[in-house]
Amino acid sequence: MEIRDLEYLLASANAGNFGRAAKLLGLNASTLSRRITRLEDELGLALFERGRSGVHLTSGGKAVLQRARRVLAELDAVKQSGGQGGAGDGGEIRLGVRLPLVGDPLVSLLAKWHATHPHVTLILSELNERDLAAAMEERHLDVAVLPSHSVWPHAASIPLYRERLLAVLPAGHALAQRPEVAWEDLRQETILVQGWEDSQAARELFATFLGAGARFRSHAASKQSVFALVSAGFGLTLAAASQAEAQYPGVVFRPIDDPQAAVQIALVWLPEREDAAIGRFVAVLRDEVRCRAQAMGGPAKCQETPPPPRNPQVPSGASTGP
Repeated sequence: MEIRDLEYLLASANAGNFGRAAKLLGLNASTLSRRITRLEDELGLALFERGRSGVHLTSGGKAVLQRARRVLAELDAVKQSGGQGGAGDGGEIRLGVRLPLVGDPLVSLLAKWHATHPHVTLILSELNERDLAAAMEERHLDVAVLPSHSVWPHAASIPLYRERLLAVLPAGHALAQRPEVAWEDLRQETILVQGWEDSQAARELFATFLGAGARFRSHAASKQSVFALVSAGFGLTLAAASQAEAQYPGVVFRPIDDPQAAVQIALVWLPEREDAAIGRFVAVLRDEVRCRAQAMGGPAKCQETPPPPRNPQVPSGASTGP
């Protein structure tokens, strides 16, 4: 039995006549009749009652047709799923992030992706740098968004945006009364950072601004927990500007008097991954970032990202490693 035989059965039942069904299928009537007879012999029952007025399903034929419809519907679903996956319009994206999804521009970038690819499921995981790298290498994640200084050597990456760094202070702190603070002011304070035994990327980044002599205290905790410690007076911290868009009791955010006080955020993936949805995701975010950059300099026309090839390569403009 072949799938084609089930299609012939369905067409014949719908047409009620082998001649009409054969014409719709692009066959001659005798060929279709022989295929139906062979199917009946294989199943061991008559599917149709044949007469001058046409053909009619037997009771056994009706039962077989009901199951044949289900098989053909499932086959059609498989074809559609394969087509969507090959074009990057189906499946799922497992996204790892280092910073919580708070504010722009990341939220609006993801909103753009979801609006144009509503049938792709997005699964989010918030992890530290060490665990993000491990999850990517072990194929538990497809792509990640993290600071560029944390990108490991053989990963591919593209820059997404820069985020200003802000000082996070207790509401009653003397520096909180100023419109902005200087690095020299912060060097006199205890700086609280997120850190794990083998993952001290935040401390290393902050040290490039504050210097090796700064007093750091690491906590294996979420950024929200670090903010709580700041509120309780245990020290100060630094945060990305997007994190200031949420309300955290007892703390205030102040800009730093240094235009270089910023962190570059990158989109990261493994170049050997051959998945159309991943290639599409990378391409859409890359092109949206470029479009926004052009728009800042004047009118820009953003074109829809074309479908990726079956085995997507690293998008143009991507880099390998930091």
